[in-house]
Amino acid sequence: MEKTIGVGFLGSGGIAQAHAYALDALKFYYSDAPNIEKAVVASPTRANRERFAARFGFQEAIAPETIWGREDIDTLYILGPNPTHTPQLIKAASLPHIKRIYVEKPVGTTRQDIEALESLDQSAHGKFIMAGFQFLHKSPLRQALAHWQSGDFGELVHFRAEYLHSSYLNPSYRRQHPERLLQIPENGAAADLGSHVLSLLTAFLGEDLKVLTAKASGRLPDVPENTDLCTTVMLEQPQSGAIGTLVASRISAGTGDQLSLELRGFNGAILFDTAQPDCYQSYLPDEGWRRHTVYSDYLPASKSPSDYVPSGWLRAMVHNHYLFLGGDPGISAVPDLAHAIIVQRLLQDIADCILSE
Repeated sequence: MEKTIGVGFLGSGGIAQAHAYALDALKFYYSDAPNIEKAVVASPTRANRERFAARFGFQEAIAPETIWGREDIDTLYILGPNPTHTPQLIKAASLPHIKRIYVEKPVGTTRQDIEALESLDQSAHGKFIMAGFQFLHKSPLRQALAHWQSGDFGELVHFRAEYLHSSYLNPSYRRQHPERLLQIPENGAAADLGSHVLSLLTAFLGEDLKVLTAKASGRLPDVPENTDLCTTVMLEQPQSGAIGTLVASRISAGTGDQLSLELRGFNGAILFDTAQPDCYQSYLPDEGWRRHTVYSDYLPASKSPSDYVPSGWLRAMVHNHYLFLGGDPGISAVPDLAHAIIVQRLLQDIADCILSE
C-alpha cells in the first residue's frame, strides 16, 4: 500500500458519514493501513459541507464543481445523489491525478448510463474503480461464497434472497427523506436494497442472471404511485435453469435491516440471515446441517480487540475500504466496475418490468 493517500469526498450525507468512519477505523484493524489525508469534501449546500468537514476532520469544504481542479487528491469517493454517480465517475476517470475511484450504488440510473459505463470499462482509463457493495465483505458471506464455489453443493436448483426494512412505514421518516421516494431505478427499494442482493447473487451464481418478471407492491397515501416501496423479482440462472426470487422492501413490518440468502443445490444447501450475523449454515448429506460461526475472520491480523468480536455492517465496510486502498483481497470478491455494471443492468431490467405495467 501507499504510505499516504489524499482523499476527496463528493457528498456529505449519511452514507458519507459511514465512509468517514471506515477510513478513520482502518488503522485500528490493519497495521499496514495507509495514512489518510482527508483533503476535501464537496457538496452543493455550504452549511452541510462545512459542518461535515469540521465534524469528520476534512481540511476543506468546497462546491462540487471545484473539486476537479484539486490535484492534492488521488482517491475520490462519489457519494452524492444517485443521478450524479455516472457523470462524476466518468469525469473522475479522465483526470490523471486520480488513481482510485469509489462509487456508491447504484452506479447509474438509466440505460444511457449503462452504455457510458460499459464504454468506460472497456477503455484504458488506468484507474481502480470499486462500487459500494460492502455485503460481499461480511465475514460469513465471504466464507459462504468460498464454500459454495467448492462445487460440493451440486448444480443449483432454486434460490431466494431478501433485503427487508420497515423504516418507511414511519410517516416522519418518509418526510425526512423525500429524495429516496423517486421513481425506480433512480431510487426506491430495488435500487437501494435490491442492488446489494443482486451483487451477492452475481457473486454466488455468476454473471448471466436473467430477470423474468418483477412487480412492485405496497401503497401509502403520501408516497408517489411510481415509488417501489416493495419489489418482488423472479430471476433465472440460464446455465442451470434454476429459478429464484428476490424481495427488496422498505415497508416490511417487524424488520430492521434484515438480509437473507438461501441457495439450494442437488447435493446440499447454504443459508445466511443477518438475524444470526456471524454465521452461515450448510447442509450436505454426509454432514447434515452445520452452523459455521465465523465472526471477524479478516486477514491480515485485524483483531480489534479479538477474532470473536461480531463482524457487523460497519466492520464489513472497513474491510471494503482496506481492499479499495490496496489490501490483499484474499477470499473476498471485489466489486469492480464490471461487477457494478452487471448489477445495474439487472436493476434496469427490473425497472422496465415494473414501469411497463
